[in-house]
Amino acid sequence: MNILLVDDDDGSRAGVAKFLVQMGHQVTQCHDGQEALDQYMVGDFPMVLSDIKMPKLSGLELLRHIATLPGKSADVVLFTGYGDMETAIEALRSGAYDYLLKPINVAELAAITDRIAEHQSLLRENKVLTEQFSDEVRVATEDTRQELSRLKQRIRQTNGLDNIGIFSPEMKSIVAQAHKYHENRLIPVLIEGETGTGKEIISRILHYGDQGDELMSQAPFIDVNCAAITASLFESELFGYDPGAFTGSLTKGQKGKLDIAQGGTLFLDEVGEIPLELQGKLLRVIQEKEFYRVGGLKKCKTDVRIICATNANLEQMVEQGTFRKDLYFRLKVGHFVIPPLRRRRDDIIPMAEMFLRQFAGNKTNQFQLISEKAATILRSYDWPGNVRELRNTLEWVAFMHNDVELKPEHLVNLRQKFQSPPIQLDSQQVIAGQFVLPTSGFNLERHFDDIVQQALQACHGNKTAAALRLGISRRSLYCRLEHKKG
Repeated sequence: MNILLVDDDDGSRAGVAKFLVQMGHQVTQCHDGQEALDQYMVGDFPMVLSDIKMPKLSGLELLRHIATLPGKSADVVLFTGYGDMETAIEALRSGAYDYLLKPINVAELAAITDRIAEHQSLLRENKVLTEQFSDEVRVATEDTRQELSRLKQRIRQTNGLDNIGIFSPEMKSIVAQAHKYHENRLIPVLIEGETGTGKEIISRILHYGDQGDELMSQAPFIDVNCAAITASLFESELFGYDPGAFTGSLTKGQKGKLDIAQGGTLFLDEVGEIPLELQGKLLRVIQEKEFYRVGGLKKCKTDVRIICATNANLEQMVEQGTFRKDLYFRLKVGHFVIPPLRRRRDDIIPMAEMFLRQFAGNKTNQFQLISEKAATILRSYDWPGNVRELRNTLEWVAFMHNDVELKPEHLVNLRQKFQSPPIQLDSQQVIAGQFVLPTSGFNLERHFDDIVQQALQACHGNKTAAALRLGISRRSLYCRLEHKKG
């Protein structure tokens, strides 16, 4: 605070000023009451410390002048001797915040200064709320209205609740199980599966349930890609922060994703990317339903369902010590494993027909049929990108061609993938289903490294694309590269 200190005793005044500066305050010193009043008129002083007996203007007179000034609300503390208690009582009746006996006890001075700092903070907050109440209500209402508007827009644009294709017995069982878990929001859920298998679609079924569930259709569904947030920002993004939590933070603090998801669902995609040091805090949120904001001292209660998804092998990460064992088993209370598209090939053609109808709906010649030869190509391809790759492929076909029947020539991009050059190992081609183990032996470890390096070269160093091409997770590729360095 800016503190105005008034005392005609230079030695006493200097000692008090030095102590207040050490506490972190700014101090303006005056020798008499009139000088202090002149300083107070032109400055901003939330706190005034003044001796009572002074030349020109006494401490009581200074107090009465300050009390009459409009627009200012300083807390005044007066110094008095042991034999002058009646004057101290008169000072309190005149509006003084408190008094101190001389010689000054620094512990009492520190306690009074802290109380005044808190009191002045409350006064400023009350002034802001009083003067800007209408503006604050308008801003808060508009934020809520925009959030609801965005939520409704996302629900309308969700491609999966209205256009979800469930054909195989495995997926029908998973969806039925998701509807059952929807009824109990207390159970955390872990969804495992390769990239593009539809983990987010299952998470939305867990949240929204049947389309007739009006209550959850208006509750927030907040999705967070854990891999897209740097470790240094992850905690504040998830938990939010209080005012002044760190340099550069907003003065009013900021809500985290847990605050925004209140009453609804927080979907943490790629949960394996959460920094190890924050996994314990996530476990506490799941178990205790409470958390601390960054820089905060008050526990915040939360009513949020936690759904996590990953394409990494969390069990292996637990063994490697990169994922907490207790968090892993807590998340697995509700557990889904979505099989890749290559393991449920009966889904490929029905899904392709569904996507074709969806993407060709705005054309004169709509795709309605899939020829037998085109169906053979679709069924034979392994779809490393799973349902997402199938959808993207047919979106491109519907954009590039105008036909009624899907034919092999429409799948030229897919056929080029079939015809890509096989990987060379010791001048020997490895072709699926045709490779024969050499009688002289085969160094699998060395060849594995060769395959990884050739995949990286083919993908121009893009590790995500290389992992997709090899049919392994990105984390497995990173582990392999780190192993080679070691």
